[in-house]
Amino acid sequence: MAAFVGQPAPDFTADAYLSNGEFGSVTLSKYRGKKVVLFFYPLDFTFVCPTEILAFADSIDEFKKRNTEVIGVSVDSKFTHHAWASTPREDGGIKGVNFPLASDLNKKICADYGVLVDGAGIALRGLFIINKDGVLKHSTINHLDLGRNIDEVLRLLDAVDYTEQHGEVCPANWKKGERAMKPTAASLREYVRGK
Repeated sequence: MAAFVGQPAPDFTADAYLSNGEFGSVTLSKYRGKKVVLFFYPLDFTFVCPTEILAFADSIDEFKKRNTEVIGVSVDSKFTHHAWASTPREDGGIKGVNFPLASDLNKKICADYGVLVDGAGIALRGLFIINKDGVLKHSTINHLDLGRNIDEVLRLLDAVDYTEQHGEVCPANWKKGERAMKPTAASLREYVRGK
């Protein structure tokens, strides 16, 4: 099953290194009732990856306020995740990571979400926002050398909440508390005129 915006997100169960420091598993469908930020990264013990993971970890309270769980996925084993999570930040580690890191050794999750790099066997920097009903609402895929913006992810989560609660659409650069509009030509005209 391929991941398409507006469709149910491909479900999976994977071994994981959990935020409590133990091994376990994560099943995407068990997060129903909450939004999920599912992000893929190339490999543990690399360079851009820890900056992203630590940025997510340092912002976890903002995700929790939005009823959102964060799950990281790479092709590394849960044991490699554990070793990296045990390495101090100043040594390139991600000590203190406070969300699960799933292991996609067989690369099926990466393939299902369209982030698998053929020939290299690693994931591009894919990010997927899944709503509380398990529907994929947003996807972005960055090249390996481009890190993600956590503030933009939070803005998108706010937009998902707003559109689902109010039935309106969020224009470019919309932020929580700003005007949105109804999906009609008349509402667009009012919005553009600043009314």
